[in-house]
Amino acid sequence: MHVIPSFLALATVATAFVHPGALHTAQDFERINTHVVNGDEPWNTTWTLLTQSEYAQSTYQPGPKETVYRGSDGVHSENYPSLYRDAAAAYQLAIRWRISNDTSYADAAINILSSWAATLTEIGGSSDKFLASGLYGYQMANAAELMTDYSGWDSDNKTATATMLTNVFASMNELFLQDHNGQDYYHYYANWDQCNLASLIAIGIFTDNQTMYDNAVSYVRTGPSNGALPVFAIANYTESEPDKVLTQGQEAGRDQGHSTLDAVLLGVIAQQAYNQGDDLFAEYGNEILNSAEYVGKYNVGQDVPYTAYNSYQGNQTVISNSSRGTVRPGFELLSAHYGQLKGLDSSWSDAYRDWVNTNSTSGVEGGGGNYGSTSGGFDGLGFGTLLYRIS
Repeated sequence: MHVIPSFLALATVATAFVHPGALHTAQDFERINTHVVNGDEPWNTTWTLLTQSEYAQSTYQPGPKETVYRGSDGVHSENYPSLYRDAAAAYQLAIRWRISNDTSYADAAINILSSWAATLTEIGGSSDKFLASGLYGYQMANAAELMTDYSGWDSDNKTATATMLTNVFASMNELFLQDHNGQDYYHYYANWDQCNLASLIAIGIFTDNQTMYDNAVSYVRTGPSNGALPVFAIANYTESEPDKVLTQGQEAGRDQGHSTLDAVLLGVIAQQAYNQGDDLFAEYGNEILNSAEYVGKYNVGQDVPYTAYNSYQGNQTVISNSSRGTVRPGFELLSAHYGQLKGLDSSWSDAYRDWVNTNSTSGVEGGGGNYGSTSGGFDGLGFGTLLYRIS
């Protein structure tokens, strides 16, 4: 039996975490701000898109709930849109503050975080509650991490935010990874693990919890379930050009909406760890790149090989064309890291990035509010053309 260490118990406090240092660092903002000040494209277009977002206005008012419900429990109605909208707003406002230095946006972001910290006590609903704990946990923690050095954030409110993230979100993240809602390790598809791991890493960074961070990173590397890199990879294929590997991920036979989500969440996980000195991007021969290349190639209309996968729903004998060509933000991060920073062949990730941008109204990668009003449009924080693109 694979024993998973507790992510919360016997927590050790780190003294070496980089702050801010989840998805973005202070050094990143030096690059971003230079592009914005110079009016460089496509950064300037993305910055303009962000400033026009209804979620990035200093007048934004949050709608915190005592209990958030995602999925029907047979008694309560779903109310989780208020959480994903407020998470997107807290993040967008934090970004707008760091670039403009206008504290009205900082105060609005803090108001969202503090309001939820003072109100939220639990997340309920169907098994989908664990999607809420993962997706909105990593997003809220990233917003908080961007604000961590803001002098206007009252220390009591900051502590309350850390407590809420730990007691509500991280506790559910750990519960899911330990117990998988009473199912075996392979019952839930990879994105369930991935979003909860992304949340634990982000919360661990914000709260300086070395135990939480280390155990989550270790799970990504060697964990027993579908979200861990060695389990996620179903098969590797070599293209005709030398050393070009495509990796079939665990949800390729399910649908392309979730396949692209896997790539985006792996990018979030790896970026957060990379900013703390752990290069998950490079693990298993750049598996995250290879799997993104597979997904990217198929979703821009090219054929890819496929190996049958026996999921908990049955044997998936062909790659799914459901939602093929879906428009999902998040590949700017992957293209920037692998193609621009490391100089690796990210051609199919680049092609899918360009497909998404071409099919977006603005021609660049947007974020929450730019891809519809339902939860899928808020799975990724986005605005990657501004935040990750190097050249």
